[in-house]
Amino acid sequence: MLNELIEKKEQLAVVGLGYVGLPIALEFARKMKVIGFDIKEDRVELMKRGIDPSNELPPEAFDGCDITFTSSLDDLRKARFYIIAVPTPIDDYNLPDLKPVISASETVAKVLKKGDYVVYESTVYPGCTEEDCVPVLEKISGLKYKTDFKVGYSPERINPGDKEHTLTRIKKITSGCDEESAEVVARVYESIITAGIYRASSIKVAEAAKIIENSQRDINIAFMNELSIIFNRMGINTYEVIEAAATKWNFLRFYPGLVGGHCIGVDPYYLVYKARKLGYHAQIITAGRYINDSMGGYIAKQVVKKIIAADKNLKGARTLVMGTTFKENVSDIRNSKVADLVRELESYAVNVDVIDPHASSEEVFEEYGYHLVENPSGPYDAVVLAVAHKEYLSLPEQFFVDLSSPRGIFADVKGVYRGKIHQLTYWSL
Repeated sequence: MLNELIEKKEQLAVVGLGYVGLPIALEFARKMKVIGFDIKEDRVELMKRGIDPSNELPPEAFDGCDITFTSSLDDLRKARFYIIAVPTPIDDYNLPDLKPVISASETVAKVLKKGDYVVYESTVYPGCTEEDCVPVLEKISGLKYKTDFKVGYSPERINPGDKEHTLTRIKKITSGCDEESAEVVARVYESIITAGIYRASSIKVAEAAKIIENSQRDINIAFMNELSIIFNRMGINTYEVIEAAATKWNFLRFYPGLVGGHCIGVDPYYLVYKARKLGYHAQIITAGRYINDSMGGYIAKQVVKKIIAADKNLKGARTLVMGTTFKENVSDIRNSKVADLVRELESYAVNVDVIDPHASSEEVFEEYGYHLVENPSGPYDAVVLAVAHKEYLSLPEQFFVDLSSPRGIFADVKGVYRGKIHQLTYWSL
């Protein structure tokens, strides 16, 4: 299979061309003939013109790539090795929403042929690939799993906004449904991953490895968020405590903050769901999720308390929130906890302006119901630095002072300006 792909006798397809799928498709397209498939035709048209709809990759990333962007099943049918890289979100009840990955499985099943490979990259709970996705492939294609087609799982490890830990520089976990497929999947990915491959013993192990990566980070950040709540009541700064504790060699340096996005803020719920199906209540994971999901509201309440303490009229008070994406230096607003902060402030009749140099105002309004302002127009009773975009990291204190009313408050969620704000009432986690 690898030789035929490298020699371009056969084609590889990537289904789902978002933050994960597009970089994978382009990387493979430097070595082999690739079909980039997405159901959203407007996105396909942008990529045909060398534009990344997610604003992560520059135009030159498309140079030298042998890739056909399409939304046509006839084009997709030409592939023999399929990689499914679609989102796996949660619903309003924090339950796994498998509709995208099941829909992608249905699409691939319609064109699946004997001898084909299907590899999933979407983050799921252990067992999902073989228990939920493979039956769809079998039912629609009429082919038999392992006998007629092979399946593998290789969890994505894309880190949006990170220019150092890029796709090829992160070790890749691969797995297959049997020894043959495990080796084939590993060798195909080895053709592009310079950091090396880790061969997991089974698909379930690979699925579990991915989901605990993000669950572990979520729990560690939740611990720091809980500490920040405790330390706030003691009148000490969490970041100063962390710096002191980090002088011990084996201290794990995690920081408090808003935990959103489509990975850390979502994946633990998949593990909680699977545990519940097995009759076990995942206590630590659930507690961590509860803490992190509540931080937007907690930060807003602290800002409200500071406004009241400054002897300002809360109703109609003006607040500027800087940043609304789920993390710094990306345009992705999915599951951004800044929206919780904004809603909580508005529930106190506070007027909120939100700015962000990376986000789309239209997308923010569609998702969360508020528009971005192009330029802040003070004076503001409080300024909240919610996302540490690079554009915000080296502003002089006077910038914030000029935006603020007398007795103004500066809430620094990430502690970026700790020790640098002297003319405003300063607060951070």
